Amino acid sequence: MDVIKTQQISARPIEKVIVHPLVLLSIVDNYNRVAKDTRKRVVGVLLGSSFKGIVDVTNSYAVPFEEDDRDPSIWFLDHNYHESMFSMFKRINAKEHIVGWYSTGPKLRENDLDVHALFHDYVPNPVLVIIDVQPKELGIPTKAYYDIEEVKENATQKSQKVFVHVQSEIAAHEVEEIGVEHLLRDSYCVVQRKGNYRTNIIKFCAGQVTGKLAALKGLDARLREIRGYLDLVIEGKLPLNHEILYHLQDVFNLLPNLNVAELIKSFAVKTNDMMLVIYLSSLIRSVIALHNLINNKMLNKEHEKAEDASPAAIPAVAGS
Repeated sequence: MDVIKTQQISARPIEKVIVHPLVLLSIVDNYNRVAKDTRKRVVGVLLGSSFKGIVDVTNSYAVPFEEDDRDPSIWFLDHNYHESMFSMFKRINAKEHIVGWYSTGPKLRENDLDVHALFHDYVPNPVLVIIDVQPKELGIPTKAYYDIEEVKENATQKSQKVFVHVQSEIAAHEVEEIGVEHLLRDSYCVVQRKGNYRTNIIKFCAGQVTGKLAALKGLDARLREIRGYLDLVIEGKLPLNHEILYHLQDVFNLLPNLNVAELIKSFAVKTNDMMLVIYLSSLIRSVIALHNLINNKMLNKEHEKAEDASPAAIPAVAGS
């Protein structure tokens, strides 16, 4: 049988999708509230901006979604809820627009193309971002797609929509870096700085994580071995070895005494320092949010004045 080649008859100029940490936290929170410990997935809308083929996802909100596991063609997405939520989000930040939708997958499903077609009514080039809320491997838990239309070269079949994978990465603005660096200060590497945000800010250092995991597994194995030996000695199945007990006593002598006042004070100072950083971060975020809200209200008033002053808003006067 000859292999039928395909060609793209419409391509979308999307080169990269950037997802911010706030979006990831919102999606994980939605999943834990709605679909944790079930086979269901959660679906929502992605907000942000698109410029020169780069889609910047800065915010999101969940949308009620139901589907039949036995028949993928049967699904429901609450349009009214989506439109009401977007109207409220637009009042807060007029610069954020609908750029696509998300799913917790963790893989593409049969009805994703049908759901994706729905978002063409809101944005010309929607993107689908699949978030793996329970990753089993180290790496970025996002996969981004957009759809194209394909047609067989011999025109024996109708054209059809298919998903195309596009590069995705995690990035954060400078105002978001404080919280992200505090949460992941030992687990990520800042790779490169571009514009007003850092790219790949949550690129995990696999070597460090793997080393720590191996060390903890080794410690657990040694502790189990010591416990097994001591149990056998207590039961009389093994003779008492004073040299081994001396080494065990040296190990226990090296453990810190948590009842020392100086150690307790040191832990308290360290904890207070970390809480101070979180408190300052919350204050800064609140001030920035209020500042953006004021700017957004001023921008909306200017738009309203411009619409009122436009010729279309002035009623025509009948001629004599």
